[in-house]
Amino acid sequence: MTLYKTHWRAFTYLPMALLSGFLLFFSFPKFGNGILAWVALIPLFHALRNATPREGFKIGFVTGLIAHVGILYWISHVVVQFGYLPFYVGVAAVLLLAAYLSLYTACFAMGVLFLRERGNAFFLTAPLLWTVLEYARSHLLTGFPWETLACSQYLFKNIIQVADITGTYGITFAIVLINALLYNLLAARFRKGRYPVAEIVNACAVLAAIYGYAYYRTAEIHEALKRASLIEVALIQGNIDQSKKWDARYQSQTVDIYRSLSLQSIPARGGFIVWPETAAPFYFERPGPLRAALVDVARTSARTLLFGSPRYEEENGRVSFMNSAYLLRPDGVVAGRYDKVHLVPYGEYVPLRQLFPFIGKLVAGVGDFRPGKGFDPLVSDGRRFGVLICYEVIFPEAATAYKRNRADLLVNITNDAWFGRTSAPYQHLSMAVFRAVENRLYLVRAANTGISAVIDPTGAILSRTGLFERTVLKGEVKFIDEKTFYAAYGDVFVYLCGLLLILNDFIQKRRRNHARRNSRNIG
Repeated sequence: MTLYKTHWRAFTYLPMALLSGFLLFFSFPKFGNGILAWVALIPLFHALRNATPREGFKIGFVTGLIAHVGILYWISHVVVQFGYLPFYVGVAAVLLLAAYLSLYTACFAMGVLFLRERGNAFFLTAPLLWTVLEYARSHLLTGFPWETLACSQYLFKNIIQVADITGTYGITFAIVLINALLYNLLAARFRKGRYPVAEIVNACAVLAAIYGYAYYRTAEIHEALKRASLIEVALIQGNIDQSKKWDARYQSQTVDIYRSLSLQSIPARGGFIVWPETAAPFYFERPGPLRAALVDVARTSARTLLFGSPRYEEENGRVSFMNSAYLLRPDGVVAGRYDKVHLVPYGEYVPLRQLFPFIGKLVAGVGDFRPGKGFDPLVSDGRRFGVLICYEVIFPEAATAYKRNRADLLVNITNDAWFGRTSAPYQHLSMAVFRAVENRLYLVRAANTGISAVIDPTGAILSRTGLFERTVLKGEVKFIDEKTFYAAYGDVFVYLCGLLLILNDFIQKRRRNHARRNSRNIG
């Protein structure tokens, strides 16, 4: 009978867990809308209402698995199309990564139930715990902060401005807080007891603070932009077929495409041209006609040119490859080079190769890349460019390192051709928005097949291209020197959340012990 009840309870939990998973998935681009994130966790909370911590782990895992499979389905496309592996391997790759990420959702569900049993208020512990676990997910095992909960809000300017204080974690906290409040309100309709008035007041205060700060800070940034100097930028979207990109027979054609687009759309004097990641599909340091043709673009246009190219170094008979960006002055002289620091696991290198020698790279390429040494801006004409190559734009630490090194502008160069027409290019863009807000810098994004974009310091996407278009996106960028708390102090908000979570549990423990002593004394 007990076994029957356990299975029946699990069956009743499952629909709500699945619903939360689907709502989370549909909170993100390209298929969803960020508004759903504010109610996505309510079904999960309902499923947890009578569950034990052990059951909560299973319920949370189901929710996380559905959400992450939906968000990350595009990995199977990359593995099959460009890793030349069977379809079932692509599916397995998605399921394995989704299962790993679902452990955080599972731990969240188990954690809130465990803390509830210890007397902690669900309304407070839910946002605190989710925020701390999201931070852990973003840093453990090289970190994977792809489409964290806050990123669903990238189009809502009045919500995302607080990121220059708390990073994305403050927005995540607010979303989980509102979900918990709404669940409490709905639950109160179906049971006797007080309405959570204090929680309503607190949540309204949080939202009022977010919107109030957005109004104040946006006005401040716009005022600074009015006084700022500006230059024009031309973002070149070559739309080079990934299957031809590394074919030696098409190298000259690729350079000609980028050269022609660049010279047809030369920005105004003082401006600069940006080509995407590995837009030069050859080793630029090698002398030859391809290098000469590229240098001639800078000289003919008389503009600064920033472009991506692979690079190699040979030392003691060993060859190391880097994914790099070069900055050419208008006279064609190399002003600087940046080597990508944060590499893509199983795309640009294989972590834990000694423990798992049978695992190879899931995407075909030149070979294992070596990471660069640091986030040092490239300098030309007194302007400092903070370059983020592809995947690096999802890591706040990379952009804030550039801000601390006095970067004037963030430049994201990427090749999203790997992703096809899946949701990944849209998701990639959504995360770039937050790097502009956190550091109050313009961010320009040049992508081989799109989406190229110009993003201002308030996170507004001023202009953007479509996917798989051969085009040039011209825009203006301005340079402001606005200090931000987040760039200066990092994730203090998360540390406070962790401290408050521990402190709250400690206080509840003291109360329980005090109550037990009083009970014994009365007895």
